[in-house]
Amino acid sequence: MVLETTTLVDRVRLPSVRQARDKHRVIDWLALFQGTCLVLIETAGFAASTLLLVLGLPLFVFLLIAGWDLTALFAQIGNLADHYRSAEPVARRFFAQDLQIAFLIAAGGLALLRLPAFLRHLDRRLAEGSPRHG
Repeated sequence: MVLETTTLVDRVRLPSVRQARDKHRVIDWLALFQGTCLVLIETAGFAASTLLLVLGLPLFVFLLIAGWDLTALFAQIGNLADHYRSAEPVARRFFAQDLQIAFLIAAGGLALLRLPAFLRHLDRRLAEGSPRHG
């Protein structure tokens, strides 16, 4: 019985003679620069919108709890601030650490949920800009 394994390296095509000759083609620096700028702009927009969504979620939850009343919202925030101020330094540190961990988990989870749609959008944008693509 023969054991056959196929790895990622085995799937890579070896260069043909034509590819070796085309290796010395002139690089279209303008298209490369434009594509890089598009990817950076789209990625920055994705990151900014993800962070704004994560930062706006607690405000939405607090407003929902307060019954959409700003007076009750600020009363709750003041109560939280009073408890934070009167807490022990160790409890403050743990609370701050818990908030940081919750923020990172929420941001990472939301980014992972949105990532496939973002990659499809980015692929469409890159394809529409280059007539040689696809």
